[in-house]
Amino acid sequence: MRAITITKPGGPEALVWDEVAEPAAPGEGEVLVEVAAAGVNRADLLQRQGFYDPPPGASPYPGLECSGTVAAVGAGVRGWSVGQRVCALLAGGGYAERVVVPAGQLLPVPAGVSLVEAAALPEVVCTVWSNVFMGEGGLRAGQTLLVHGGGSGIGTMAIQLAVARGARVAVTAGSARKLAVCRELGAEVLVNYREEDFAQVLADSCDLVLDIVGAQYLDRNLRALATGGRIAVIGLQGGRKGELNLGALLAKRGTVTATSLRARPAAGKAEIVAAVREGAWPLIEEGRVRPVVDRELPMSEAGEAHRIVERSDHTGKIILTP
Repeated sequence: MRAITITKPGGPEALVWDEVAEPAAPGEGEVLVEVAAAGVNRADLLQRQGFYDPPPGASPYPGLECSGTVAAVGAGVRGWSVGQRVCALLAGGGYAERVVVPAGQLLPVPAGVSLVEAAALPEVVCTVWSNVFMGEGGLRAGQTLLVHGGGSGIGTMAIQLAVARGARVAVTAGSARKLAVCRELGAEVLVNYREEDFAQVLADSCDLVLDIVGAQYLDRNLRALATGGRIAVIGLQGGRKGELNLGALLAKRGTVTATSLRARPAAGKAEIVAAVREGAWPLIEEGRVRPVVDRELPMSEAGEAHRIVERSDHTGKIILTP
């Protein structure tokens, strides 16, 4: 088969569409998927640069989500059959023609969503659902969610899911064009971070902050937080180390959590996928939430896709097709 290989860590030119060995036959509890499309995520860029290796046993090829059809099922798999249209949360391997996936990380393609569009769903929906609605996130109707990077794949999905569940959404983004999309998706408070300080605009008002920036925003996130609020750090685009005013955190009875999805054990991912299928999939099938796809590119142009993401010259997701 063909897959995107990384000859050595580096720039987008390190991504090569090449002939590679077929994946092994699916084992116990696994499914082989014929890939129709793969979503591009910032974690893929980190892997390409040599900063985010796949977990042990995962495919060495980039790609944390894909859509396609079931080509084979391993022993013990129930509920999935050859030819079925699916999308999948992956630990790696989406930038390829075929990939083996634990059955617990499969989702059916939602009604009303094309097979290619479905590749834009698994990673972002699972990330948002697990951080915003499950566990410490616990966002409820009537509460306020602040989403940084509102025009990103994560951001466009977080806005829609939160609005569909009755929350008020505030966003930051770096352009009027992206903020306009956020407004169309239901965001009520729009902050251009190049022109305004979101901590002043949203002081003491946010019940939950979904943060892809990290250290650079830590202090301002705390200032924007309401009493009893939570900060969920899911990205480090603004650095890894920052100071936290513990006195202010105590005064607000606040919580700071940090999570990642890729390295979780299969059982943990399966739990999130099951919760997504129960809670988020109906919203997609009802048309209240939709994948936001900026553009599709051939898999052989993965390098260009990475350049677009590095420039933040997109809104929603970039999709690659073999």
